[in-house]
Amino acid sequence: MTTVAAESARSAGSVRTPKLRADASRNRERIVLAARDAFVEHGAEVPLDEIAKRAGVGNATLYRNFPDRTKLIQEVALLVKNRILALAETATVEADAGVGGGPFEALQRFVHATVAEKVGGLCAVFTSTVDPDDPELTETRERLRAAVSGLMERARATGELRADVDHGDLFVAISQLSRPLPGTSCQLLDDFVHRHLQLFLDGLRAPAPSVLPGRAATFEDFRPRH
Repeated sequence: MTTVAAESARSAGSVRTPKLRADASRNRERIVLAARDAFVEHGAEVPLDEIAKRAGVGNATLYRNFPDRTKLIQEVALLVKNRILALAETATVEADAGVGGGPFEALQRFVHATVAEKVGGLCAVFTSTVDPDDPELTETRERLRAAVSGLMERARATGELRADVDHGDLFVAISQLSRPLPGTSCQLLDDFVHRHLQLFLDGLRAPAPSVLPGRAATFEDFRPRH
């Protein structure tokens, strides 16, 4: 990830905080980041006391910010989506400015950087708990869809990206390739995930060597249905 991308992710990916003191705001963000990692490793039912310990805060601080598990998971979902949105917007700026190559190179950097947000390991947690109609999540999801679609269109306009893929296809690959495999260590996955992502990205290049079955995937295909 470039320095610009990292800074953008930190600023635009911050958790939603009411007007809090600086130390209280930092505590809240530490809790949400610790929860993200704990949910990936242990699932949605990880003890909240364990999350507080990981965040380096007392149990009372956690419960003061998040009185129940559902609110914490909802906040993790918003944080992750906002951080990915920041990465997409940074990649678009870099593509337009010609930083580090053209739009396809910017798209590649975005995909590799997004893996750090661990969406594959969080998919089941979000699907079972998060309210898909939450207004903030809905707005962020739409902004993310527009940003990633715009980045892909830039790469397509240069003739580098094949025509039969959409933003949902990117996130299927990111989710599947970043999902911990049963019986393996997380470190083993980290050793290979970027290699396999690059194999996928090479398959997105035009001219396409094959015809893909079915249709291109979009975000709407993966939105939870209640």
